Formats: sequence, C-alpha cells, structure tokens
Amino acid sequence: MAGIVQPRQLTLALSHEERLTRDDFLEGPANEAALSLIDRWPDWPNRIMLLIGPEGSGKSHLGVIWAEQSGARSTSAHVLTLEAVPGTLATGALVVEDLRPSGFDERAMFHLMNLARQDEAFVLMTARIPPSAFDIELRDLRSRLRAVPTVTLLPPDDMVFRGLILKFCADRQMTVDESVVTYLTNRIERSYAAVRQAVELLDMEALRLGRPVTRALAAELLRDASSDPAA
Repeated sequence: MAGIVQPRQLTLALSHEERLTRDDFLEGPANEAALSLIDRWPDWPNRIMLLIGPEGSGKSHLGVIWAEQSGARSTSAHVLTLEAVPGTLATGALVVEDLRPSGFDERAMFHLMNLARQDEAFVLMTARIPPSAFDIELRDLRSRLRAVPTVTLLPPDDMVFRGLILKFCADRQMTVDESVVTYLTNRIERSYAAVRQAVELLDMEALRLGRPVTRALAAELLRDASSDPAA
C-alpha cells in the first residue's frame, strides 16, 4: 500500500463531468452480479433491492443506468422526509443513495418501504455496509431492511482496476501512456477511491507545474509505504 504526497500549493479545482452511461461502465468479475441485476430489470427477485460496495465501486453509476431504463427518480437517504415519500415514488421507481447507519429518518424509510410495496413500485438502494450493521430503533424497519435482497460489489480485479485509471483520466481529459497506468497499478491502494484520488492529484499537479502527466511525475507524487514509517 502506498501513500500519496499532497500538493505543495492549492490549484484551481475545475469541475469534471464523469461519464455515467451503460457503455462507460467497466464490467468485470467484481461487479458482474450487480450489473446483471440492473440489466435484467424488471425481472428482479424483489421489488426493493440493495447494492452494497465500497466508496467509488460503481453503485451510483449503476443507479444512473437503472434510472435511465426505469424512469426512476433519485434521492439521498439522508434527505428523505416523511412528507416527501409519496412524491419520490411518483414514477413507480426510485433510487435511494448512500444509506448509512443513523444517517436517515427511520419513519420516512419505513413509510417508503411500505408505500413501495403497496404501490408495487421498484426501489434500488445503495450502501457501503449491510443494514445488519446498522443500529436501527424501529424494530419493524430493522427487520424489513435486513430482509432486503442484496448484491455486493467487490474490490476491483486487475482488468477493472486498470480500466478505472484510464476512465478517470479520460473523464479529466488527461492523456497518459501505458507506463503511467502500470506505475499507478503497482503503487496505489487497490480501491476505487484511491484511483480517483491519485488521478485527481496527478491532474492538479500537472496543471500547476505546466508538465505532462508522465511516469516521472507520478513517481514524484507517490511514495512507497515501505519507505514511509507513518504509512
């Protein structure tokens, strides 16, 4: 595992649009079960389904793909209110993003699940950890959430990991060669979040220094954990 050296000074943070179409989704063994669920809608084992995976694993991307297919609206779990529930289900399909322990209104979530079942609506939820790890006060909600069928997105395999590096670079209109991709693959933590952070840092520093993104620049910004006592 390797750490990432922070920029020596702030640079202007420009927004970069991440492409979230079906064609842009990088498929591999780590996420094929989740992608299969989206592709076979509406033939789901249950009208309420839950995607579980680490930050940046593609849960939101899959939610966007499914929303395009189903006409679903989208909301974040932490902003869902009791009064808003009927409106969120108006199209008969809803994406509920980022369900976290103690980060949502339990009454609103319970009402949502009941109304979705009553109206035969589809709901796709996303979370980083399973609801069994949540401390939920409402007993009925606790049992309902724990009974929702889940599909887990695993850490990226080699093919997806390299593909993610190229995708995040393309999203930021960065041109990189194979040596940069190979160097990052061998140096950064094997996680989606680490790829995003490393590519963003390379882009910011290349702009700040007026240099191309090369293996040499990557080597300057990344350091091996084996040589860093604090890593």
